[in-house]
Amino acid sequence: MTYRPALLVLAVAGLLALSGCEKVPPKVAPAPVQTPAGTASPAASPGGLVPGKDYVDIANGMPFSPETGKIEVVEVFGYTCPHCAHFEPMLEAWKAKQQPDVNLVLVPAPFGGWWQPFAKAYHAADEMGLVQSTHAALFNALHVDHALPTPPAIATDKQVAGFYGQHGANAAEFEKRMNSAGVAQKLKRDAAFLERSGADSTPTLIVDGKYRVIGQSPEDTLRIVDALVARERAAH
Repeated sequence: MTYRPALLVLAVAGLLALSGCEKVPPKVAPAPVQTPAGTASPAASPGGLVPGKDYVDIANGMPFSPETGKIEVVEVFGYTCPHCAHFEPMLEAWKAKQQPDVNLVLVPAPFGGWWQPFAKAYHAADEMGLVQSTHAALFNALHVDHALPTPPAIATDKQVAGFYGQHGANAAEFEKRMNSAGVAQKLKRDAAFLERSGADSTPTLIVDGKYRVIGQSPEDTLRIVDALVARERAAH
C-alpha cells in the first residue's frame, strides 16, 4: 500500500490537537462519573464558558510576570513536545491579532530528563536576545529535521548549545549561560509557577494566573483564552 505523506501529516496533526505532552507516563483514565438524575451540570459563566470543562480556577492565582494594565497569557511549553511544535505557529498567529494589553509569556517546563536541557536553553537564549530568531527554528530542528535528539534520548547541553551556535551565539558561551546561577534561579521560579497553577503537561495556557485552560483542540483552547481575556479586560 502506498501512503500519502500529506494525509499522514494531517492525521498526525489531528491526533496532536487532542492531546498534550505529560511530564510522566499517562495513567489509565478512570471511568466517567455519572451525574445523578436531577443534578444540574455546571452552569456556564459569562462568555459561555463552563468551569471545570473549559477552564480550572486557580486558587489565589497570580500572574507569572505581572505588568500594570496587561492581561497575561502564559504558555507552558517544552521544545521536545510535538504538540507544542504543532501549536506554535497557531499561537504566533493568535498573538499577532491581540490588542496591546495582552502579554504572551512563554514558560519552559522544567520537568527534568529530556525537558531540562531545552528549558535551560530557553532562558539562556532569552538573556542573549535570541528567542525571537530561534524559537520556531528549534522546534523545526527537533521535529522536522531531527537534527537534535528527541525523547526518550536526552540531548546534551553541548548539543543544544551547538544549535544556538548556528544561530548567532558563541556555543561555548551559550553552554556556560545554560548552567549559570541566574538560569537555575529562573527554572526554580518556573517550577513554582507550574506547581501552584496545576500545570503538569504541555502545552498549557494560563490566563492572568487565575485560569488554567482546558481545550479539546488548539482552536478550542484559543477560543477559551479569548473569552477569558475578554472577561479580564472587562474586570480591569
